Amino acid sequence: MKGRLIVLEGTDGTGKTTQVSLMAQRLEREGVPFRQVKFPRYGSPFAAPVERYLQGDLGKRPGDVSAYAASTLYAVDRYASYQQDWREDHEGGKLILADRYTTSNAVHQAPKLPEEERWTYLNWLFDLEYNRLALPEPDLMIYLDLPAEISAQMLRLRQEATHTRADIHEQDGDYLRACRESARDIAGRLGWKVVDCSRAGAMRAPEDIHEELWALVRPLAED
Repeated sequence: MKGRLIVLEGTDGTGKTTQVSLMAQRLEREGVPFRQVKFPRYGSPFAAPVERYLQGDLGKRPGDVSAYAASTLYAVDRYASYQQDWREDHEGGKLILADRYTTSNAVHQAPKLPEEERWTYLNWLFDLEYNRLALPEPDLMIYLDLPAEISAQMLRLRQEATHTRADIHEQDGDYLRACRESARDIAGRLGWKVVDCSRAGAMRAPEDIHEELWALVRPLAED
């Protein structure tokens, strides 16, 4: 019996890493066998081209690298991860909890294209990863939605706390806004579960968001 693949997705600064961590702790408490994965796999040789792209070595702005080219870089890392790290767990029936996945390409690359070309790209993307590379499709896709202005604030706080430099996606506010607008449209058309991470113009408490996420994950976790 194949496992269940649950993906938490969202634009930069929406708190995905925090929510994945809280979900992993919850699954452990509930005694659910699971495997946690995260993309891209920074530090892996298969993710090195992605890192160079995000550092601006292939172009200083996101739009300098085509949606198709950037997506291919990410897909290689995902394929290697599946083959090397978690295929056996997935095929053995474990729940897989993913921080980003193929859907991240959909969120961050589709906005580079005119609206009339985006679904041609998305059909190509899903065919590439799910059919030609034979990566498993998500059983549950959760999109964490947050206004771009709040995302930008969260990114600044994270960079100050970790003393890290923003990548070319995070540096471009107009691009992040376009990603959010496109992602909301994609989520609606593809039936992703959308969780609003803000309330009254501010970020919701992580624990509050987690309880909403757990209500979505629990049926698959108990399956």
